[in-house]
Amino acid sequence: MDTYDVVIVGAGPGGLASAIKAKEMGLSYAVLEKGANIFQGIIDSYPSGKKIYPTIPKGQSEPYAVPELAPNNESVEAYVANMQSCVAKNKIEVQLGQDANNLIKQQKGFKVVTNQNEYECANVVLAFGRSLPADLGVYGDATHVRRRLDNTDQFIGKTCLVIGGGNSAADIVAALSKAKRTAEDGTTVFWAHRRGPFKVDQEVARDLGEEILLGGNIRILQEAVPRLGEVDENGIYRLLIGIHDIDVDNDLRFHEGLSFPMDNVIACVGTQGPAPVFEQMGLEQITADKIDGKPRKSGKAGPKLIVLKSGFQTSTAGIYAIGAAISPAYAFVGEDGTLQRQKHTDLIYTAISDGVQAIEHIAGRMP
Repeated sequence: MDTYDVVIVGAGPGGLASAIKAKEMGLSYAVLEKGANIFQGIIDSYPSGKKIYPTIPKGQSEPYAVPELAPNNESVEAYVANMQSCVAKNKIEVQLGQDANNLIKQQKGFKVVTNQNEYECANVVLAFGRSLPADLGVYGDATHVRRRLDNTDQFIGKTCLVIGGGNSAADIVAALSKAKRTAEDGTTVFWAHRRGPFKVDQEVARDLGEEILLGGNIRILQEAVPRLGEVDENGIYRLLIGIHDIDVDNDLRFHEGLSFPMDNVIACVGTQGPAPVFEQMGLEQITADKIDGKPRKSGKAGPKLIVLKSGFQTSTAGIYAIGAAISPAYAFVGEDGTLQRQKHTDLIYTAISDGVQAIEHIAGRMP
């Protein structure tokens, strides 16, 4: 069995940047991707035709750490095609269909176990993103709700609902509205968010505003909360969305809502971080209240944050975590040993930068 200087788990922007940098620095590597394609996470997350912009985080002025990985205001299909060309050009080998299900620490280095093979290495870069969908928090069964938009054609002639107040939801609303408008379909695209304000990037807002100006049939529901998953008298799985609560008296409250077939609902309520995976690997995590040194107002400890040192190295020397897997924040160990909460934007730019820094750190540790 070959032993690699580094095994990279995930073939998204961060994983590919890690591989390109590893090759540049003369490190032996293996890239493992559980999907059928590179950038499978982006393929699954972005609706067809959605443009991908080279967004740079606020406060940053540096160019992309690997310029050839930067998107160029192009559709997701064009971007992925360009990345496939990039892989071929750089002769980056990617092992597809490799679902890493175990990481074993050995006397020297690690063994990464997948559904198909085993890989021994001195270092591991975890670049697998955030793939566990967040819970809708409804009473009843809501497992039939869709989590992404695969094909706009299947929603033609159907009133549909998109849940979520961020970029992914806005992208899907615009894509559905455009498809319906093109097909001269007058059914409505409802856009619901459990909070008041929607938070989308400037580019996404521009695309959505353009669609509205062109006559898109979009209805916005603010402070609309998923309440109940149920099966109606016809055997159709439905989701009830509460849109108004009115107190009649101390003992009576009037609820007004809308009920949608779950097949017509797409929930973009975010993903859960891979805390269980990190825990299984024995990597140190800490809750927000322990970093702050005081309990949160909600009384809850808050989400677990992965503890990272310089170069995105985890508490286990030789294991690194980068990209969306450590967003929206991680706990950074400062030079004085204190923990600080570090915000981490979930952007292609950030993942690429992380991957380069991790490999540079690995190269600095190699004998």
